[in-house]
Amino acid sequence: MAHKNVDRKHIVFYSGGLGSWMTAKLVIEKYGKENIILLFTDTLIEDKDLYRFLNVTEEHFGIQITRIADGRTPWQVFRDNRWLGNARVAPCSHHLKQKTARKWIEANFLPNECTLYLGIDWTEMHRRNAPIKNWHPYQVEFPLCEEPYISKQEIVGELANTGIELPKLYKLGFSHNNCGGICVRGGQGHWIHLLKTIPERYLEAEQKEQEMREFLQKDVTILSRQRNGKKHKLTLRTLRKEYEQDKPIDILDIGGCGCFVDNEPDQYPNVN
Repeated sequence: MAHKNVDRKHIVFYSGGLGSWMTAKLVIEKYGKENIILLFTDTLIEDKDLYRFLNVTEEHFGIQITRIADGRTPWQVFRDNRWLGNARVAPCSHHLKQKTARKWIEANFLPNECTLYLGIDWTEMHRRNAPIKNWHPYQVEFPLCEEPYISKQEIVGELANTGIELPKLYKLGFSHNNCGGICVRGGQGHWIHLLKTIPERYLEAEQKEQEMREFLQKDVTILSRQRNGKKHKLTLRTLRKEYEQDKPIDILDIGGCGCFVDNEPDQYPNVN
């Protein structure tokens, strides 16, 4: 498409999480709101309260959030790619977040017309390299990796000062506000926390995993674990039953969301 000469745009990847909210706040304070774009990519399995948070912060900032979506859920992406997402490879991140955002940005701006902003903070500086490489030649910046090095607790305090209610998933003890608490990158501890706090969502994921196993006719799982030096597959159903039977669970195996951060392939191997 033809690109007109415009003032440089500042595009914040706005997920509905605390990091992206604080990033948006800092970018707006630095540049004003006139050339700010808050870009939300919807996975269509978000917690309902996330949309409340988007609406309230949209009004608070005085900026209409740009909302885009691939149109599929993570489970549909897994089926289309014949690959069940896991901590190692998560096609949901690649298709629903990265590719969807890139398609929109490339359709609207040349690299010299905008700067992109991610909510990675100073405790995760090592994660900056992948998005910088992935988005080249677009410029990517990370305001939370710069002084004065704001802590997560300080971000919660900043949000409280605005009178905006903390998103529900944070109140429930989740470390992020993505995908309704479901995350194929999460470890045993993350999934057990989901089972304890939003059991119906866990059971839905358990059923979706089983459907993928039947569809692929393969022993694929979201989770795996090490026992006696060997890697073993672990279904969500098995994990739930072991938890219900008070068997040992690696609660410290949390994992984490990296939807706009980690590299993901366009093609997937034949087996998980």
